[in-house]
Amino acid sequence: MSSVGVGHIALVGAGPGDPDLLTVRAARLIAEADVVVHDALVGAGVLALVRPDAELIDVGKRPGAGVAQEETNAILVRLANEGKRIVRLKGGDPFVFGRGGEEAVVLAAAGFACEIVPGITSAVAAPAAAGIPITYRGLAASFTVVTGHRQYGELPVNWAALAQAGGTIVILMGVAERGVIASALMVGGLGGDTPVAAIRLATTNRQVISRCRLDGLSDLDLESPATLVIGAVAALNVTEVAAAGAYAVDPC
Repeated sequence: MSSVGVGHIALVGAGPGDPDLLTVRAARLIAEADVVVHDALVGAGVLALVRPDAELIDVGKRPGAGVAQEETNAILVRLANEGKRIVRLKGGDPFVFGRGGEEAVVLAAAGFACEIVPGITSAVAAPAAAGIPITYRGLAASFTVVTGHRQYGELPVNWAALAQAGGTIVILMGVAERGVIASALMVGGLGGDTPVAAIRLATTNRQVISRCRLDGLSDLDLESPATLVIGAVAALNVTEVAAAGAYAVDPC
């Protein structure tokens, strides 16, 4: 792929937090950009790759505050009209609950094509960083990634159906609603003793891993951002090998 040119705009996945987990293409585009428009979850280590003379624009969404999506869309179109080399930098992958698809549509409607640079989503990176394989022979043959946060007017998540689907459930943006989610899953048939792991600030030097049962999730002391992993695999930590040679299982 050729180097970034004048007027180029890219939707770039910043990965789960550790700058070493950026793709080579993402790191190159960030270093070459005239403007980097970034989300709140993009860490300082990734932003350190931005040129000292480049413009940084924070459009992060935070509880009760932050930049509205319509304003972010307008900023991107304005910058594209100025012919600058732009990186729209999003935590994880731009197309996994990152509204990257919406922004690509807005840019296309304004006459601007954009490059899409995938990133490692926390849906798989956070469990891996905690030693949790989201699929594991005999325990989970599938996984479902779901948002715990819905916009007003959107259909609610069918937690009962997820409870019956089997496999591993990975929930992003679900900390605030964790009690409601746990109750709905149990009403749907998932056992209260189902293992749960919560990984906060995954892949960074501030990573914290908490474990509990599903019926104790509402009482778990937890702050955002965190990835919730629900299912049998959440009890595993394959990075710790027991003396007998089996994988260590953390008690819930």
